[in-house]
Amino acid sequence: MDDRLPPLPLDAWTDEQRRYAQKIIDGPRGALLSPFVPLLRSPELMSHVARLGEYLRYRSAIGRRLSEFAILLTARQWTQQVEWAIHAPIALREGVSPETVDAIAGGRRPLCMNDDEAIVWDFCDQLHRSRSVSDAAWSRAVERFGEQAVMDLVGVVGYYTLLSMVMNAARTAVPASTAAPMPPLPG
Repeated sequence: MDDRLPPLPLDAWTDEQRRYAQKIIDGPRGALLSPFVPLLRSPELMSHVARLGEYLRYRSAIGRRLSEFAILLTARQWTQQVEWAIHAPIALREGVSPETVDAIAGGRRPLCMNDDEAIVWDFCDQLHRSRSVSDAAWSRAVERFGEQAVMDLVGVVGYYTLLSMVMNAARTAVPASTAAPMPPLPG
């Protein structure tokens, strides 16, 4: 399928697009990466999305490993290959086991998760599937991570759901990656 909103040539950018894009390029990402290519069509939206993502990805109270774990769960939920290609290698570097990454790719509950991953799995799985979280899953997460980290976890799921929707709708091209693409889910 063709990319509906491919990169725009630099000489076609408006002043507003340049101004907002430069803030992203000058930030921790260092470039206008995949989700921001289609979002460039709405520069102010792109700017707000980028700021939220900068906090969630680099400074959230849930921490990098569990954030990357939740990103993979969200990418799998949306079969979002761009996010998978970007974040599966990062999750591995942050300490998520290869067996866990493989299970998530296959749409299975990983068997080798540690306790904090199991808590995040249950929380995210419920949030994705039932659009809510049980009292038991909520209590376990708050007891283990605290309220701020749990709110940040909800933010990570919501943010990467938004990016998944943007890139699935735009059919954003998948970048080169060391990660194998996720297989289609059965059914």
